Amino acid sequence: MIADDTVLPGPLAVGAQMVDLTLHGDLLFHLWATLWRVVAAFALAMGIGAALGIVLGRQRRVDQWLDLWVVVFLNIPALVTIVLCYLWIGLTEVAAITAVALNKIPMVTVILREGARALNPALDDMAQVYRMPWRDRFRHVVLPQLAPFFASAARTGVALIWKIVLVVEFLGRSSGIGFKIHLNFQLFDIAAVLAYASAFVLVMLAVEFAVLKPLESRANRWRQS
Repeated sequence: MIADDTVLPGPLAVGAQMVDLTLHGDLLFHLWATLWRVVAAFALAMGIGAALGIVLGRQRRVDQWLDLWVVVFLNIPALVTIVLCYLWIGLTEVAAITAVALNKIPMVTVILREGARALNPALDDMAQVYRMPWRDRFRHVVLPQLAPFFASAARTGVALIWKIVLVVEFLGRSSGIGFKIHLNFQLFDIAAVLAYASAFVLVMLAVEFAVLKPLESRANRWRQS
């Protein structure tokens, strides 16, 4: 034996703990709290980051003005952003979601900026020749070309956001998987820590293979035709 179950619980012990916490504990409640924060931060980051990225990719002067700020925010550690949001806004749900979104927005911006730069100018010329309204042009000309970049930003975004959400909960929330990991860390209950962490990892893997991966394959289907 390299270690006993109190130091490194085996898969069966962690699985049993997970089942017990699901049936008789509060795992589902805290899992839902974390998922809500992931979804809210993801939607906020994708919306703001995508809009900003498209503008930077299409407007060279704006890109030159804001490029340095994008680089700065890309390199600010997540922990610093989280602490500052808690100090400025308070230990609230708004601060938690804002901190997570701020850590993801620069990455989305960079990915969508590259997508906007790669748009085919011939298709823009065609849209102008046929005098397409700007809404139809954006929907039928711009968005299809940006779809692979949206899919890439979404996939990497979820992988990053849920990890940061756990840190946010660990530092300043009273619910969520990160909060429970913090609580059981203080109790030195390794089996419970692994059970809560494993439950959320399984959920995120399900989202990855059931939602994000099929969407990315569909967005890139035109490349294979």
